[in-house]
Amino acid sequence: MGQSRTKVSGSLRTIMHFSYFCGMNEDIVFKYFPELDARQRERMAALGQLYAEWNAKINVISRKDMDSLYLHHVLHSLAIVRYIRDNGLAPASVFDAGCGGGFPGIPMAIAMPECRFTLCDSIAKKIKVVTEVSAALGLDNVKPVWSRTEDLGPEYRCDYVVSRAVTELRRFVPLVRHLYRKGILYLKGGDLSEEIAACVRECRIDPRAVSVTDISGYFSEEFFESKKIICIFPQKH
Repeated sequence: MGQSRTKVSGSLRTIMHFSYFCGMNEDIVFKYFPELDARQRERMAALGQLYAEWNAKINVISRKDMDSLYLHHVLHSLAIVRYIRDNGLAPASVFDAGCGGGFPGIPMAIAMPECRFTLCDSIAKKIKVVTEVSAALGLDNVKPVWSRTEDLGPEYRCDYVVSRAVTELRRFVPLVRHLYRKGILYLKGGDLSEEIAACVRECRIDPRAVSVTDISGYFSEEFFESKKIICIFPQKH
């Protein structure tokens, strides 16, 4: 067991070194999450090269966006972690619906090793990337699932469902209603007032159960000026 950990750790250090020289700097993550331990930092630093390699084989991230991987994808995903901690939610399990190549689920799983994550997507090649990246990182708290969310049974139910702008909110909520115990944390940008109003009306959600958090309150970079977390906690009302 000890030899296996040493081998993986050495591999991650090699990837970290390569990522730095590829211009995919993980320091933006450490700026806002200084509490990450050495193992978590290794894993965050390894994401750059892992996604560069897999994106060259299977295009899961816009190629022009790869140079901004840590800002546009990793740190954006971690906004949910900041929200969870600031609000004392402490989930035991999280379901990432429409995870694509692993966002927000994989960065969250690195930052929250005490929590179990189910990452689900209906596209097989995206789940292939999730499977390989989580294995390379040694993330034993990640379970990749190739399926449509509406086809999953109650055994997949988690405390929270998270996602990153996979569709309109009014279409998303019915697809995952059976998959959360406590609520939804949904990353999206722009003016969301009409979208939220349509969701409340069509999905019959109490308006008091919905709130919006500006990610610019967590991170100062210009990219986050219009980015938000839509929070839906029906059980509170």
